[in-house]
Amino acid sequence: MSKNIVVIGGGIIGLSTSYYLQKEGHQVTVIDKSDFTSGASYVNAGFITPSHIVSLAAPGMITQGIKWMFNSSSPFYVKPRLDIDFLKWTWAFKKSANAKKVAASIPVIRDINLLSRDLYEGIKASNDFNFHYEHKGLMMYYQSDKIGEHEWELGEKALKAGLHAEHLTSMEAIRKHEPTADLNVKGAVYFDCDAHMTPSDFMPEMVTYLKSKGVQILANEEVKDIEVNNQVISKIITDKGTYNTDEVVLAAGSWSPLLTKKLGLKIPIQAGKGYRINVERETNITIPSILCEAKVAVTPMTGFTRFAGTMEIDGINHTINPARVNAIANAAKSFYNGLEITQSEKQEAECGLRPCSPDGLPYIGKSSKCTNLTIAAGHAMMGWSLGPATGILVTEIISNKKPSLDLSPFHPDRKF
Repeated sequence: MSKNIVVIGGGIIGLSTSYYLQKEGHQVTVIDKSDFTSGASYVNAGFITPSHIVSLAAPGMITQGIKWMFNSSSPFYVKPRLDIDFLKWTWAFKKSANAKKVAASIPVIRDINLLSRDLYEGIKASNDFNFHYEHKGLMMYYQSDKIGEHEWELGEKALKAGLHAEHLTSMEAIRKHEPTADLNVKGAVYFDCDAHMTPSDFMPEMVTYLKSKGVQILANEEVKDIEVNNQVISKIITDKGTYNTDEVVLAAGSWSPLLTKKLGLKIPIQAGKGYRINVERETNITIPSILCEAKVAVTPMTGFTRFAGTMEIDGINHTINPARVNAIANAAKSFYNGLEITQSEKQEAECGLRPCSPDGLPYIGKSSKCTNLTIAAGHAMMGWSLGPATGILVTEIISNKKPSLDLSPFHPDRKF
C-alpha cells in the first residue's frame, strides 16, 4: 500500500532512503534545512568500507582520547563540557568500549557494509546514473613496526570474519596495487573488499533522479515542530509550511536528537567533526588509503585527490580548527614524498558533522514510543558506506517486508 512519507534530512541516508521508498511506490517528500550542496555527505572520504569491522567504541579509545585531548592536532579529540547529553553519551561510550561488545559487533558491521556495497553496485548498474564508483580496495599504510603490528591484528580479525586481507611488507608488493605514488612507508595492509566514490558526483545525480521520479525535494526548510497524537505523528511543521504524513523517517544526522526530544525520545548522538582538503592537481595517487599513524583518509576522486580526517567531538558547530587542517596536510607530506599541500588548498578546507552513537552502530528502526517514526541516524564515519543499506532496511520496515538483515543490533531503544 502506497504511503505518504516525509523524510527529514537530505544527506546520503535521507536520499538513499527516498530512492528505495519511491521504488516501492510510496509518495516521498524530503525536507532539509540546507540547499542539498553541503554537509558531511559532501565532504567525506567517499569510502565504502566492509574492512572497517571494528567500531569507533573500541577498547583503548578512552585512554587514547584522554592523551589526545592535550594535543591540538590530534586525530581524535573530545571537548569536555558540562552538558547532560554529552556526559550521558560519554558514559555510554565507555561502557560500549569493551572487547566483548566489539567482537559481537564485527559480523553486524561487516554484513551491513557488504549489503551496502552490493546495493551501490546495483544502483550503478541500473544505468540511471553516471557517478564515479571504483572497487579497488583499500591500503592501510604504516610507518612504524608498532602500528604495522596493530594493523595486521585487525587484518587477521578481518580474515577470521571471512574478508580478504594481505600484509604487504615490501615496496614491491605495495607497488602492485599503487604503482605511481611516491610513498614513504614501511608497509601496508590491503583489503580488496572496499570501494570508493566521489560524493560530489553522486549526491546531485541522486537529487536530480529523485525529482524526476516525483519525489518532492524541499531545500532550505527547517523542521520546527512535530505534531503527535496517541504516539502517532500527524504533521510535520517547518518554517515554511505544514505537512500531513503517514510515516516519518528521521535521517537528520547530528541534528536528529534535537527532533527526537520533541517526541520524548532520547537517542544518544554526538556530532563528530571531520575535515577535508581537496588537491586539484596530479598526485599520482591511484588507490584509496588510510595513513594509519595520522588516521588520515586519502581518496582519488573525479578531478582531485581528497585528504580527510579527524574526529572532533565538540558539539554542533562548523568552526574550522587550523591546527587540525595542518595535521592532515602534514600527514600527506609525511607519507607521500614531494607532496606539499599549499596554503591556498588548506584555506579551502571544509568540515562536516558525523553523527556518532556510543557503541559505533547506527540507529535503524522504530522506537516503541512512536508508531510511525523510523529512525535512521548515528552512522558516525560509516554514513557514506551505509547509505543504501540503511535506505533499503528503512523501506522494508515501512513496507512491512522481511528485513534484509537482523535489525535488533540497530534498535533505537537499545540500552548502553
